[in-house]
Amino acid sequence: MRDGAARLTLDAVALEAGISKASVIYDYGTKQALIKAVIERRIKAEEDKVEQAVQGLGNIADVRIRGRIAATAEAPAGDAQSVALNLCAALAQDAELRCLLQESYSRELAAIAQTSSQPRSALLAFLALEGLRSLEFLSIHSWPEPERSQILQEIGALVAPSSQASAL
Repeated sequence: MRDGAARLTLDAVALEAGISKASVIYDYGTKQALIKAVIERRIKAEEDKVEQAVQGLGNIADVRIRGRIAATAEAPAGDAQSVALNLCAALAQDAELRCLLQESYSRELAAIAQTSSQPRSALLAFLALEGLRSLEFLSIHSWPEPERSQILQEIGALVAPSSQASAL
């Protein structure tokens, strides 16, 4: 992820991992399969982060979108930003890889709609969160604290009455 998908070689991966190129080829077969595995791992990590936040909220109204807001509370670190940039480059070049992300978003949108008392408001909150995350992950813009926390509270207000939004 340090060098990007375009400059990725199986030799470089083997060297970095301290294993033989044959081992990399045995495990992944091709550069494309290796990139796919990285994207699958990244999607799973993000889904797990959201799921953990959802579980931490318990049985509350609008739990899925509120969990997603909670999972976004921590701004992305520098390494997450470089990974996101490199993954975007790989996704832009390959429809099959984009399909992985499309399927993940489809599952998440369905879960949000099913668990929301106001699905349209939850969708707007989701879109606002994704805009915030995209700007941050792509190193386009970031907000200082406490402004970022205030933005997340206001996104939460889209799906929760004002008395509940402040609890987010």
